[in-house]
Amino acid sequence: MPASTEPAASGPLTIALFHSVCGLRPAVHAAADRLRAAGHEVIVPDLFDGRTAESVPDGIVIKDEIGKEELLKRAITAVAPYSDRGLVYAGFSFGGSVAQNLALGDEKTRGLLLLHGTSDIAEGTVADELPVQLHVADPDPYEPHDWLNAWYLQMRRAGADVEVFRYAGAGHLFTDPDLPDYDEQAAESAWKVALGFLAEL
Repeated sequence: MPASTEPAASGPLTIALFHSVCGLRPAVHAAADRLRAAGHEVIVPDLFDGRTAESVPDGIVIKDEIGKEELLKRAITAVAPYSDRGLVYAGFSFGGSVAQNLALGDEKTRGLLLLHGTSDIAEGTVADELPVQLHVADPDPYEPHDWLNAWYLQMRRAGADVEVFRYAGAGHLFTDPDLPDYDEQAAESAWKVALGFLAEL
């Protein structure tokens, strides 16, 4: 039975879930449905206006064509109608970096769930006791160990409560069943832990 120790946490969570550089693929909708089945409200912005890619390199081309500033603007616009609720931000790979940027800039953020991706952290960032969970392949060419170690230390220094889960041998986007990176065992394990994390927020 879900219960909260925080007065602001009445009812289900509202989660903003951001897609990877491969765009708003079926796996993202499936993830949103999984979160809804757990009782949460989920917003799934399409930052690429319907464009999708079959690989990370192809997706990076789309991302770079639109540009970082425009993508961030689209993300902020998409969540603006819900921001007074205290959102949980979540994302896959590139979507994780978007989610992190929004979460660290929103004082009402309830939590941050990152799958396959992180972002750099501005000097002086404050994230007092923000619950953060990261699920990442090990090794991951897009999230190398040195980067992740530095990221973890910076998030802790900012005050966040961080957990990192690594999945040996999995591909970068191991939660997408339609991509070569898919690893069913790693994906199901990640979702089990992630749903537990959300249930405790």
